[in-house]
Amino acid sequence: MTTTVLAADVGGTKTVLAFYDLTEHGLCLQRQHRYASRSWPCFDQILTDFLQREGPDGSPTRLASACFAVAGPVQQGQARLTNLDWVVDQRQLARSLGLSAVEVVNDIAVLVYGLPHLQPAMAVELQAGEPQTGGTVAILSLGTGLGMAIGIPTPVGLASCPSEGGHQEFSPCNPREWQLRQWLLADLGLERLSVERVASGTGLGHIGRWLLSTHPGSHPLKAQCANPTVDLPARVAAAAAQGDALCQEALALWTEACGTAAANLLLTSLSTGGLWLAGGVTAKQLPQLRSPRFLGRLQRVGRFQPLAAKVPIHALIAPDTGLFAAAQRAYQLAHPLAGPDLVKISPAGMQAVGQHGS
Repeated sequence: MTTTVLAADVGGTKTVLAFYDLTEHGLCLQRQHRYASRSWPCFDQILTDFLQREGPDGSPTRLASACFAVAGPVQQGQARLTNLDWVVDQRQLARSLGLSAVEVVNDIAVLVYGLPHLQPAMAVELQAGEPQTGGTVAILSLGTGLGMAIGIPTPVGLASCPSEGGHQEFSPCNPREWQLRQWLLADLGLERLSVERVASGTGLGHIGRWLLSTHPGSHPLKAQCANPTVDLPARVAAAAAQGDALCQEALALWTEACGTAAANLLLTSLSTGGLWLAGGVTAKQLPQLRSPRFLGRLQRVGRFQPLAAKVPIHALIAPDTGLFAAAQRAYQLAHPLAGPDLVKISPAGMQAVGQHGS
């Protein structure tokens, strides 16, 4: 009988669910569907809709396990989405599906489970390094916010440790960053400033607002700062690419702050097995993340500079990487004694991961 697993990537903007079959060539996509999250009152209705859709041969799917990657902190198997009033509950899902092998996991932490199974086209190298066999790995996700996770090697694969390290306090490294910190504390009415307020997509917008507020002359983006419908980070990045000096400064400051965040995660996790950058902003800002501004800050760790220079750094660029990793975790749940390298996503399955499905 074919083993089928359910994988889900549940976010505030979109939710993607998929069935994967285990074949002799690896996990292959059976069916996938993408939903606009805000068009549904709760996740349970999305799950019901997906399960009621018949497979290609018109027969119902028999599940072995399921993994739900959720954009929010998970506590005792329950997650409340950060940007949507949804609750995803592991016990309730297990009852609904009639399964014991069900897990709800943070959407950054789940990425750890996909790392041993990545295909070459899914990531690009930022720093070659010299990975240590059996070394810890870490994920730094640059998106709207700043996500982190750590992967610890075990005899049956990587164990994922979620983290809220993006909410550590931002520590300025020079007078310019100190000025930014003081301005943001006052502007946002905060007592402390988290790293996420600077080193994230939102952070690029904050840096742009700060520079615009202190800019003595006129600037095309000044009038757009107060408009909540304007995607200021995207406007700043686009203007920087077109040669705007102020926006280039904003992008430079942002890049260095991200480098410091990566360096601190590297030291905290001692990720000698590799550091992986993920998130939508990462894919859009690869030139910056390959630059001396980022890699220089990453290696500016004093006596540990030789170690930081040897850590391999990669950026995950494939679409639906979270779904890919959730599928791998679902397989692991169904086969808990399987070794970490037993199953690979087949090339055919990988091509399908990037498609929108039905």
